Formats: sequence, C-alpha cells, structure tokens
Amino acid sequence: MATGVRIALPEGYAAFVVPRSGLAAKHGISIVNSPGTVDAGYRGEIKVSLINTDTRHAYDVAVGDRIAQLIVTPVARAEFIPVDELPESVRGEGGFGSTGYQAGKNND
Repeated sequence: MATGVRIALPEGYAAFVVPRSGLAAKHGISIVNSPGTVDAGYRGEIKVSLINTDTRHAYDVAVGDRIAQLIVTPVARAEFIPVDELPESVRGEGGFGSTGYQAGKNND
C-alpha cells in the first residue's frame, strides 16, 4: 500500500516499518514483511504490505488512516570476516524454538 511518504535518513540510521498494535488486536491487521527496513540510501516512497488475519471481516483502509509505525534508530555496521569455524556458544546450532524448549513438554 502506497503511503505517499518519502524520507532521507542520515548515514548510520535505519527505519523499521512495524504494525500498529491496535489494528492488530482489534481488526487482525498486520504487516506481511514486518519489520520492513528502510536504509539510509533509499529515497523512494515507503510502502506497507498489509495482511488481514481475520478471515471473517474485511477491513477498509482510507487515505489518512494510520496503518503502520516507523521506528528510526541508529544502526551499527558490522564487518564480517570469513573463518573456518565459529567459537562455541551455550546455544550452539539450536534454531527456531530451541531456547526455552523442554523435552517431553507440550510447547505448542
């Protein structure tokens, strides 16, 4: 969805497009690519891909409606260095849901 909003972020900053909690809680409206990231070099229009998770009710968006929030924050630039192996960690290679999962417990 086109917003009509364009910004020029300074280097070292990024903006994140996130859902509005009221729309999500009351109407099931969220953002498909959340958070959507706007980097400092982007000068185009900010667009928001909305999704309606309420399969029973449609939700109409009108010009001027507040459909998302923009969080602007400083970001660190990381320099990645190729290595043959990574140092050990407590978590290791555990992926989705691996922190807080206890075997034998229903964690749905």
